[in-house]
Amino acid sequence: MSVLPAAPPAAWAERPSVAVRARRLWTRVATMSLAELRKIRHDRTELYVRAIQPALWLLIFGVTFSRIHAVPTPNGIPYLDYLSPGIMAQSALFIAIFYGIQIIWERDFGILTKLLATPTPRAALVTGKSFAAGVRATSQMVVVLILSAIMGVSFDWNPLHLLAAAAAVVIASAFFSSLSMFIAGLVLTRERLMGIGQAITMPLFFASNALYPVALMPAAIRWLAYVNPLSYEVAALRTLLIGLPSNLLVDFAALIGSAIVAIAAASSLLGRLAR
Repeated sequence: MSVLPAAPPAAWAERPSVAVRARRLWTRVATMSLAELRKIRHDRTELYVRAIQPALWLLIFGVTFSRIHAVPTPNGIPYLDYLSPGIMAQSALFIAIFYGIQIIWERDFGILTKLLATPTPRAALVTGKSFAAGVRATSQMVVVLILSAIMGVSFDWNPLHLLAAAAAVVIASAFFSSLSMFIAGLVLTRERLMGIGQAITMPLFFASNALYPVALMPAAIRWLAYVNPLSYEVAALRTLLIGLPSNLLVDFAALIGSAIVAIAAASSLLGRLAR
């Protein structure tokens, strides 16, 4: 008499609950972020070199325009106070927008193929790398914060406001780094990505409220500032750090929504990049 095979344990047939799947996804995202951040321990030169540019913007551009009073600022605040949050956002942008070069490098060395062979979802890979870029960007935020304070900028040092400002920088950097990885999935080479990154960095920066109020921009291109996530990052930083009025709920909603869309788009092209 043949014996029927035993039924698999009930636990095998059960699908993990939403809470379990969310916890696994969060664990994988955190693992990817930590793996990315460990690279900084081995080479911190990038952090030091990238701190030079925001320092020059503050020391040269900020001081000069403060003396000539070329830009009218809301509520008559000093221009250097108005500029500092914009330079924080700019520093984060310049770090994140070229993050796709790293993932192309990982593809060339076979690391990306190995990562895609693991059970980690592609969205978790992109999210982990994106938020690691955000943590790198916060180091530049700290540099600008300290330098601006030395130069006499009056910041709100409320710890909750500082944490919220850091969160805005991290989320915005997640968007820009995911955008970079999405472009990497389209162009597939470092040279093309570098060229496109350089081509869009300045338009993103100047078509925002980082240097001047949006009202000073020509009406024909003013709409660019309203669809530019950098504008919402700068607005949130100015509200949290120097007290300029803005709708934080709208600012963070725009940043989070942009980051989600960019992460989804980059995840969809990750397989194409690995081929």
